[in-house]
Amino acid sequence: MDLKEIENIVKKKIEAARDAAGLEAVRIEFLGRKGTMTGLFSELAEMKGEERKKAGQELNTLKQYIMTALQQHVKELEGVALGKLAEQEKLDVTLPGTRPPLGHLHITTQAIEEITRIFAQLGFYRMRYPEVDWDYYAFEALNMPKGHPARDEWETYFVGRGTTRNVSLEHIAEQRGNYIEHPKFGKMVLTPHTSNGQVREMERRKPPIRMINLAKCYRRQSDVSHVPMFHQFEGLLIDRNVAVTHLKGTLEYFARVFFGPERRIRLRPFHFRFTEPSFEVDVSCGVCHGTGYVHNPSQPPLTLRGGEKCRLCKSGWLELAGAGMVHPNVLKAGGLDPKVWSGFAFGFGVERSYMMKQGLRIDDIRVLYNNDLNFLEQF
Repeated sequence: MDLKEIENIVKKKIEAARDAAGLEAVRIEFLGRKGTMTGLFSELAEMKGEERKKAGQELNTLKQYIMTALQQHVKELEGVALGKLAEQEKLDVTLPGTRPPLGHLHITTQAIEEITRIFAQLGFYRMRYPEVDWDYYAFEALNMPKGHPARDEWETYFVGRGTTRNVSLEHIAEQRGNYIEHPKFGKMVLTPHTSNGQVREMERRKPPIRMINLAKCYRRQSDVSHVPMFHQFEGLLIDRNVAVTHLKGTLEYFARVFFGPERRIRLRPFHFRFTEPSFEVDVSCGVCHGTGYVHNPSQPPLTLRGGEKCRLCKSGWLELAGAGMVHPNVLKAGGLDPKVWSGFAFGFGVERSYMMKQGLRIDDIRVLYNNDLNFLEQF
């Protein structure tokens, strides 16, 4: 084959190559161990004298041309690639930077901080007592002796000495009663309410007392308004000549500030072992606006009951707290004379309280702990 013809073929193939792989194929075809140029150089052995010298010079010239052309085209392809990359990664330093995603406090933590601020304005200081406590502080000191039926409603978790995971029901039954127990204070429990802090605070501090105890609580419950782990805040005020009017005024102030000026509260007579008299505290529902029904768009707007029953309250009111005047037996358990000192106490669920804030329409408490970022990032 004529060397000029080989040169033209190489030139066309190099120009046709669109990437490094194409150029490598051309190099192997012409400069490889079994390539065209290797074959031509092997023919020099059959030549003699000036003919061999001249042919060798021509072959070296062609080989050098091919190598130079390949190197040049590699640089051209690299230049094209860099140009595309520069266009793709074009950076205008005058534009504002892209902010990294930022986290924020969980909705429950925000509620706890807001509650703390509201009661601080009334002179209440924040405390935090054990979330794993003794039966004595969770029940006995609160006027609920061992075996009393009032304990049943608290759905309490007791702390055992070992684990019951991956064992048969028979084995669990055998281990019942194998609880951690103190000779004076009784069994260890996961606190079902924050009221365990009442007597502990009386033991720690002399009146006057204005305490808010915020902590986790645990009960074996799960539905649209209950979760097994939740937060409560317990208010305790003890002083001389404290009356129900002080309790009512405190609760009304909190309701107006926390829930909104349009929300209403009501006190219903109830019975708690650790307060006398006792009340259930209700707040008008923020989902159905106190009607008990969520409007159905298919019904006329003025039809009060033209919708589905509210999943959260079912009646227009949501029970949020228990409250009352501290029982004399609880004062005695805290080392105080009920003839000298009196006080009131109340306990709210933090999550349930936040669900009733003005403008929110959360009808299932469990969504707070589903870790759904699409939901949590709204707050």
